[in-house]
Amino acid sequence: MSKLFVKHKIYKILLFVFLSLYALSILYPLLLMFLTSLKTTREIFTNPFGLPKSFNLTSYIKLLTISHYLKYFKNSLIVSFISLAVVMVTSSTASYILAKYNVKGRNFLYLFFVAGLIIPIRLGTISIMRMMIGMHINNNLLSVIILSTAVGIPFGVFILTDFIKMIPEELSNAARIDGCSEPGIFRIVIIPLLKPALAAVAIVNFIPVWNDFWFPLVLLKDDAVRTVPLATALLFGQYSTNYGLVFAVLSMASIPVIIVYLVFSKQFIKGLSSGALKG
Repeated sequence: MSKLFVKHKIYKILLFVFLSLYALSILYPLLLMFLTSLKTTREIFTNPFGLPKSFNLTSYIKLLTISHYLKYFKNSLIVSFISLAVVMVTSSTASYILAKYNVKGRNFLYLFFVAGLIIPIRLGTISIMRMMIGMHINNNLLSVIILSTAVGIPFGVFILTDFIKMIPEELSNAARIDGCSEPGIFRIVIIPLLKPALAAVAIVNFIPVWNDFWFPLVLLKDDAVRTVPLATALLFGQYSTNYGLVFAVLSMASIPVIIVYLVFSKQFIKGLSSGALKG
């Protein structure tokens, strides 16, 4: 019994050490990026991995007062969260219909959605640009929102359809016996059980939209509608670059990604834990 206890203790210690090293490998680049943003450009090159000589907040002050970074930050938030919300609503309702209703041609519709995961969207850049110009929404955040939504829906349908198929039909039938309508079944029965899958869809879709550089570069021209990746690229000059300002932008741009990951990963883990307990 004591040997088993010792082995279990050693296993827990080794697991703790491994997870600690893994967490450190993830957190160290973020910490290094933040510390670098507090240095001058000269200090970045002379002492790249050391602590800053003084905590210089000049880059952040310049970022918030002189530049239009807050405007770019707001544009990225608008594009990312609106497209994410539309993706989650659209893909969840479409997946529910494809998974639970014997709709004519549903297999074709499912393959149509999944095909969006296979076809590289950048191959259609010229056609997309012409389409947005024809709709008179080029150089508008709406064009990037529509495009980001279209790119995100196939993955959402792919994940949620299989997840909904695993939900027992008896739950829906019990709700029908109690007099619940079909939209009510989706809202009261299905959505709460979809939280882990919705969290996965949110995490996977938010990061590419937030970091997207290509389509905002193609579709957005005016300074008023630029996003954070576009604004970051403008900081690199032909002959000189303020790297302290660049790392300050990157540090602030990482905050929404970290928050979204922490919020939705918590929901993901909570959903898996509650499912395990119920099982």
